[in-house]
Amino acid sequence: MASRSRAKAAAGSGKGKSGRRPPVRAKSGTGVPLLPVVVASILGLLVIVMIGAIVYFNRPQPGPQTVSGIPCDHLEHTQVHYHAAVQIVYHGVLTNIRDQTGIQSDSAGNVSCYYWLHVHTQDKNIIHIESPASQTFTLGQFFDVANTWSNANGYGAVRLDATHVATFTLQPGDKMVVYIDLGDGKGAQPYTGDPRAIVLKSHEVITIEITPPDVNPPPSFTFPSGL
Repeated sequence: MASRSRAKAAAGSGKGKSGRRPPVRAKSGTGVPLLPVVVASILGLLVIVMIGAIVYFNRPQPGPQTVSGIPCDHLEHTQVHYHAAVQIVYHGVLTNIRDQTGIQSDSAGNVSCYYWLHVHTQDKNIIHIESPASQTFTLGQFFDVANTWSNANGYGAVRLDATHVATFTLQPGDKMVVYIDLGDGKGAQPYTGDPRAIVLKSHEVITIEITPPDVNPPPSFTFPSGL
């Protein structure tokens, strides 16, 4: 009996004072909590998006493009300054060129720049040719400026080619007839070449008709005093 008691005592001596084995503790996790990482990532992404938006909307805006070699300058030039007139007659009815053609304004109506070829509101159908150097310009260049300006301001295409005159499209049976009055006393003379190639000259009056009828002679035109 004594030997059994000693054996039992020896077996229980490895279990501590109470004779029980110490509880096994679970190991704590070593990973980073997921929620803070996700929140930080979203906040970081929002900051990047906000910075990108600020940079995008505050970037310098491109100015009006140069058209057919004609830029849009902040001031009107006086080195070269003369005037030519263009009349458009559609089936016998005179139609004015749109006011302010070639003069770019902002949303508040403030002028931001002038193309070297432009039309002022008070001077109907008169092209102001204003450039910093001696240079010849053509009617085609004016219509290129007018087309770019018109589209940029939401008015639609303004073209000059074999089938278009300003906003008009020649229909079957229509014909384009062109007259030029150089102010030399000879009056309006028929022009049979490409109207785009007509060189703009001081006090020249160019009449483009879409016929019928052929209004001949074309409507008279007088430049205002001082132009």
